Amino acid sequence: MPNLMVPTIQNPTTEPTSASPPLPALFFIPLPIDLALHLSPVLALLLHFFFLEAKYSLRWVNHWAPVVAAAFATWYSAFGEWCALENKAFVSKAVAKSIWNAIKSWSDKRRLGAIGVPVVRKGNLPGNAAWLLELTRNFPTEYPGEPLIHLKKEYGPIFNLNFLWEDMIWSDHPAFAKEILATDFINYVKGERFQVALCSMLGSGIFNSDGDIWKFHRAMTRPFFTRDRITDFDIFDRHCEVTLDKINERCRTGQPIDFQDIVSRFTMDSAADFLFGVNVHSLSSPLPLPGSSPETTSETNRFTAAFMRTLEAISHRVRWRGSGWQVNEFWKDKTTEDMKVLYDFIEPILDGALKEKAAKKGGDKQVNVMMNEGEEGLSDVKETLLAHLVSVTDDKQLIRDELLNILIAGRDTTAATLTFAIYLLALDPGVLAKLRKEVLDVVGPTERPTFDHIREMKYLRAVINETLRLFPPVPFNVKESVESRAWTNPDTGIRYYIPANTKVSWSVLTMQRDPTLWGPDSLRFDPERWIDDRKAYVTRNPFIFLPFQAGPRICVGQQFAYNEASFFLIRFLQKFDTIDLAPDGQPSAYRPPAVWKTISDSRKAVEHFIPKSHLTMYAKGGLWTRIKSSSTSS
Repeated sequence: MPNLMVPTIQNPTTEPTSASPPLPALFFIPLPIDLALHLSPVLALLLHFFFLEAKYSLRWVNHWAPVVAAAFATWYSAFGEWCALENKAFVSKAVAKSIWNAIKSWSDKRRLGAIGVPVVRKGNLPGNAAWLLELTRNFPTEYPGEPLIHLKKEYGPIFNLNFLWEDMIWSDHPAFAKEILATDFINYVKGERFQVALCSMLGSGIFNSDGDIWKFHRAMTRPFFTRDRITDFDIFDRHCEVTLDKINERCRTGQPIDFQDIVSRFTMDSAADFLFGVNVHSLSSPLPLPGSSPETTSETNRFTAAFMRTLEAISHRVRWRGSGWQVNEFWKDKTTEDMKVLYDFIEPILDGALKEKAAKKGGDKQVNVMMNEGEEGLSDVKETLLAHLVSVTDDKQLIRDELLNILIAGRDTTAATLTFAIYLLALDPGVLAKLRKEVLDVVGPTERPTFDHIREMKYLRAVINETLRLFPPVPFNVKESVESRAWTNPDTGIRYYIPANTKVSWSVLTMQRDPTLWGPDSLRFDPERWIDDRKAYVTRNPFIFLPFQAGPRICVGQQFAYNEASFFLIRFLQKFDTIDLAPDGQPSAYRPPAVWKTISDSRKAVEHFIPKSHLTMYAKGGLWTRIKSSSTSS
């Protein structure tokens, strides 16, 4: 089975090209699992030979059994080496490397004056397998990050999860995040294992690449987020008007509306229009009714549902740690059917752009978007991102990869922020009233907001920041170390050893709710903390607030997201003044368990829905609300 092995990922580190870097095919069996599969029949044969074959005399067995065992061992070793040769990674080399790594780790610890990270031991099965099964079983109703908070109380601010003998070092200490994102950025990469797990959806796009390929994608994308482009609110206004009209139409019937669904359509249409110059018309589809499945109502919602399921599938792979997900999906790639829906939806848009390029070929000056021209070379170009990609390459896979990467950022993150903002405003009518007063005082009841309006509205910014603090769109992050390092805990001075080629993970969600960083009221929604003396928490240490990450990979669309969320909330509050949660619209399977109300040291006690996350956070089952028009709206 040499074709079932995992080959070394080929990710160019020299000159970037327009072609997608080849990624390994999925469902390859890792070398240890493949060898174990071959070892099973050998053990069975030897068992049969020694204990079940009575026809052999003891003398004959003593003479020939070692010969037979040696022959099988030699044959399987040769077979394993041949299989590994196909992958350019010899078994003997891997064994020798493991021994060498153990010696090097011991030596590095002494040299760096560091100690090993505490290893989590849970359950009565090796490799924390029993605990992994328990986490998987509890996942549907588990609050995001809750198991990590419990481990932090038991093991301290940094620990090694070590699922199935694969290290994953986790911490939510801001100094740990700073080390990975900024101080030692070059030493922490997405890594081969992460890329393999996500490549069926993200390919080699900006969120799933490292090195020069990542720089190439960022150089293409960043110029589209200049101030002139992100302060042009025409696109927001077009789609916002349609969204608010549909909300008003539904609310006049007295039926609840899934706010998460409709705001996701708004961000989808806005992102597609802004980045690709097309309107995917997701807002034109009928809204789901309480108890219905949105994915069955229209082709557009089929796309959205497939998008969400694919995100869930690839995030499940990340949760499996290492290569275990490949065994889980041995018979079937769980993203194939949904990716076909996504490609079927994107293909006509892409084909249209390629045909337009062919029609104009030779007539218009082609734009060269290569890295050696620098990011500033595109600042004055008014074409869409899709047009630029098409002008660089005809490689459909490369273009599709980038489109899906940007759609995730442009749709899901802003949709999550708006969903949770409306949810928190529904829970706190006082904050809602104060924010609406600022909207009416600064912008008025009907005037379209401008960038200057948004800059003036301090309380609006505080509401958005507080929403991002409690519900960061991307709650968990993972990277992989290139070289071994020692991380020093600034609180204790203890140095912890981080081996090379090891996964490192941190949680923005748990960090931004930590009472030691944000004060005793860290779990409470209170926008005033961004205005009063409590804002000093962030001023003293900016790395305790990382909804858009930091360092070289900080989100290029950060200000775009703030502007889009601000514009929508202003328009929304000009038209509506009452938001109530509608538990009767929430499917019963997606309501929080009753036991949550008894837990006082967590947001579980006040939550009215089940927060979940794939790559981004969302409300499981939607956010069902009843919204009333204001008397001052036109």
